[in-house]
Amino acid sequence: MKFRALSRTFFGACLAAAAMSALAHHGTLVSYDRDKQWTREVVVTRFNYANPHPQIFFDLTDDAGNVVHWSGELLPNPAGLLRVGWTKARSLQALAPGTKINITIAPARAGGVVGLVIRIRNLEGADLVSDSIPYPEAAAAAAPQP
Repeated sequence: MKFRALSRTFFGACLAAAAMSALAHHGTLVSYDRDKQWTREVVVTRFNYANPHPQIFFDLTDDAGNVVHWSGELLPNPAGLLRVGWTKARSLQALAPGTKINITIAPARAGGVVGLVIRIRNLEGADLVSDSIPYPEAAAAAAPQP
């Protein structure tokens, strides 16, 4: 009888631990307001290609001419970026400090100078990073089969 109670307790503790780790990942999409997204030309100050989400830091000149320091979180993790060919070396080259880019940001619902990166384009208009670039597997699955 004691063994059964101990087994149930152990099983319950394992189940609770599994549930807590599943809930540990933050809800990125609920933290940002996509209805208030904006696009501006900015200057990159730093790019971190790191887990769980890469981050970009940039300077934005506001309408009054003041420089405001912002940061943005990319939705895909590094593994997702690798699947579309966005490597760490490529990011360090394309997003080097001092580089001017156009960035689309969904600002944080809590306010401040942080947001979710929707798209990064170079000044020629080519997408560097976007939340709508399909993974190669998705594109292959959608392609018509002969």
